[in-house]
Amino acid sequence: MKKTINALSISAILTLSAGLSTSAFAVDGLSANAAAASNYLWRGVTQTTNAAAVSGGIDYEATSGFSAGAWASNADWAENMTYELDVYAAYANELDNGLGYSVGYIYYSYDSDADADFSEVNFSLSYDAYSITYNTLVDSDADGDFGDDSYISADAAFEISAGLELSLHVGSYDFYAGGDYVDYGVSLSKSGFTFAISDTDIDGADGDVNFVVSYSVDLDL
Repeated sequence: MKKTINALSISAILTLSAGLSTSAFAVDGLSANAAAASNYLWRGVTQTTNAAAVSGGIDYEATSGFSAGAWASNADWAENMTYELDVYAAYANELDNGLGYSVGYIYYSYDSDADADFSEVNFSLSYDAYSITYNTLVDSDADGDFGDDSYISADAAFEISAGLELSLHVGSYDFYAGGDYVDYGVSLSKSGFTFAISDTDIDGADGDVNFVVSYSVDLDL
């Protein structure tokens, strides 16, 4: 469950992963990821003031459907902020009729001086190429309470030619304190490369159309 940021690889992580991915150290279900992008967009809004981002993470997925992991990136959307570190866990399964579901928890942490940490629970349903996900706040350093803020999104992904995937997204963010907005986007991905276009209905700079180019790799450990 790595966090998607439309994010070229981090050489140090790749070097370490390559060293660990020998049969002597292989662990079923354990994987790593590394990426870089021209911008880090989350729910349609830049997390790096429209600067480039590098990220990397490690995930474990059991055959039972349980998964857990951690993911990090540079981020500076608040004062005294330089990084973001996410820690998460989830359970996912699929019914006989092909309907998939998942429930998860994620903790977003930042520099202590930024005073911006928060956590969410999420619920997702999927069928074939389509999915819908609901996220709601659990707690935050900004004194947010459970359920104050919520984000619901609908996504679809289609293979339009060999190895080329078209993804569509729309999401709606609802804040207890106001400032609700809608974001939407489309992307094309192949062989680790992604070109994405994203927009929101926010007034000002956060409402500008964003074009993001990225490259990512995944490695079994």
